[in-house]
Amino acid sequence: MSTDRKARGERAPSDGATDARTRGERTPSERAPDGRVREGRAEGGPAPDGRGAGPAPLTRVPLGRSTAWTTRLAFGAAGIGNLYSTVTDEDADKTLATAWDRGIRSFDTAPHYGLGLSERRLGAFLRDRPRDTYTVSTKVGRLLVPDPGATGDDLAHGFAVPAAHRRVWDFGADGIRRGLEESLERLGLDRVDIVYLHDPDDHADQALREAYPALERLRAEGVVRAVGVGMNQTSIPTRFVTETDIDVVLLAGRYTLLDRSGLAELLPAARRRGASVVAGGVFNSGLLADPRPGATYDYAAAPPRTLARALGLREICARHGVPLRAAAARFPLGHPAVAGVLLGLRSAAEAEDAADMLALEIPEALWAELRREHDTPGANP
Repeated sequence: MSTDRKARGERAPSDGATDARTRGERTPSERAPDGRVREGRAEGGPAPDGRGAGPAPLTRVPLGRSTAWTTRLAFGAAGIGNLYSTVTDEDADKTLATAWDRGIRSFDTAPHYGLGLSERRLGAFLRDRPRDTYTVSTKVGRLLVPDPGATGDDLAHGFAVPAAHRRVWDFGADGIRRGLEESLERLGLDRVDIVYLHDPDDHADQALREAYPALERLRAEGVVRAVGVGMNQTSIPTRFVTETDIDVVLLAGRYTLLDRSGLAELLPAARRRGASVVAGGVFNSGLLADPRPGATYDYAAAPPRTLARALGLREICARHGVPLRAAAARFPLGHPAVAGVLLGLRSAAEAEDAADMLALEIPEALWAELRREHDTPGANP
């Protein structure tokens, strides 16, 4: 693990306590770290004040008060970890190369994704590229322990890889450091920019009491530039935002065209505290990308009422000549706390389409109709 002491602006060295310092009313900047907007502007989703908002996807947006940043469109690397089905090394590399060619410079991975395969493939792609031209996030909380006697695959956990390791939850301070060390080894990099606590649903107290202070110390030492939590719920991330000094929340599936639960507490708290949100799961596991019978919503078959709502959203988008998946991907960017959108990509075609959808011109009239027909602040549309 690199212990390079990089300056972090005015953040004071930490004593590891979980009590937060006062952070004021700062909202995330829409400028790059050097103060410039990199790629002009494009409309995001409907902002709380009713306006379309958000710069184009290649803009670099700072994460909280840290020196880390995300491009407005970030690469989710679960797919190249063989999520659900096999992706070849060659196709994984082509997917990453296409994303890079389209200007994506922020990449998210985790040990959980393919039992380390995602980290190895991502690291192999990034290793020879200038280190200050991209950002990488990974996650801690699950250690990978060799399981020599195991047979079969890992599809029970969603990944088409040999079950050569088993996952062990560990949100203790030593486990956090060990997890990061092992991730860096798999990535072949000397540092990562952002580290998330990964899914501490059943370990919230330990994560707050032990894991967060460990990450705070790593941040103060300059080993990582930003720390956060990644989950598909809102209550525990809200605790982290209000009780600690995290920089960013990776929020999966809870600020979308179908699920606005993030608006109730988390997004307002993040805005008050100067933390950023990266929105993942914007298609709610598939329904908002292609609404049809049998489509999945939050990893299960979509209930009839939810499917009907998605089909209604598609009809509204079609009247304005906009694919539903474009509106779904752009919608979160309308909130001032949202720094970027993370899309899971597993093929070069998906990478091309994601960049196209984020760059598509979306008329304000579409956002106005969505607000009129479906938008109830703080609740599902």
